[in-house]
Amino acid sequence: MRLLSLSLLLLLPVALQAQHTYTPADIQEGGRLFRANCVLCHGPEGDQVPGIDLGHGRFRQTYSESALIKIIQNGIPGTGMPPNNLQDFQAEIVVAYLRSLATAGRTVTGNGNAARGKVIFAGKGNCASCHRVNGVGSRVGPDLSDIAALRRTVEIEQSLLDPNAEVLPQNRTYRVVTSQGETITGRLLNVDTFTVQILDSKERLLSLQRSGLRESGLVKDSPMPSYRDKLSSQELADVVAYLATLKGL
Repeated sequence: MRLLSLSLLLLLPVALQAQHTYTPADIQEGGRLFRANCVLCHGPEGDQVPGIDLGHGRFRQTYSESALIKIIQNGIPGTGMPPNNLQDFQAEIVVAYLRSLATAGRTVTGNGNAARGKVIFAGKGNCASCHRVNGVGSRVGPDLSDIAALRRTVEIEQSLLDPNAEVLPQNRTYRVVTSQGETITGRLLNVDTFTVQILDSKERLLSLQRSGLRESGLVKDSPMPSYRDKLSSQELADVVAYLATLKGL
């Protein structure tokens, strides 16, 4: 979904804020929909279109809630805003998420140095033991080569400080216990009626027959450690600054 035309028209009226109260889970889901459909045009910060800044609430014209929902769902003919297959509530929580961007702020770690952050990423942070950047590093964790094109800097920072705050479905860890008693954990790639495919901690691609498993299921917490007590505030700012440069090749 492209919000090019929407971003020129969207000013969230007081009436919209008064009509609904959205839970953190609703706003999180709105963010997921935004990242899945809108980031390509607007960027994760909402400021990729010149003169538009969704993340700071820079809009021009007031629309009712129902009008905003219809714009998201039906698009605007003759513009870069196409129709989208979203239900009413899905469109509403995208709007709620955009509102949250305007009040949540950006990264709070101060001015980081990307060059220093790259050194910390490869050294003290030991990030390459799980993550891959531009073909270098491990495949155990998510590839971070284009992380800045997908995630806001404040979200990147949150992932470093509190990895369990939001684990995207494609990054969930799966745990199985085989009928022989062997426990295997890894990043879930696919699960169907008969098999489970995971990338384990040794970077092995495994396809396991579900009939041969004693236990299986998603692991609630992220395997990534928190860097809250592992890096200083400046080091954290430097790593965030480095990750913010990774927008793909």
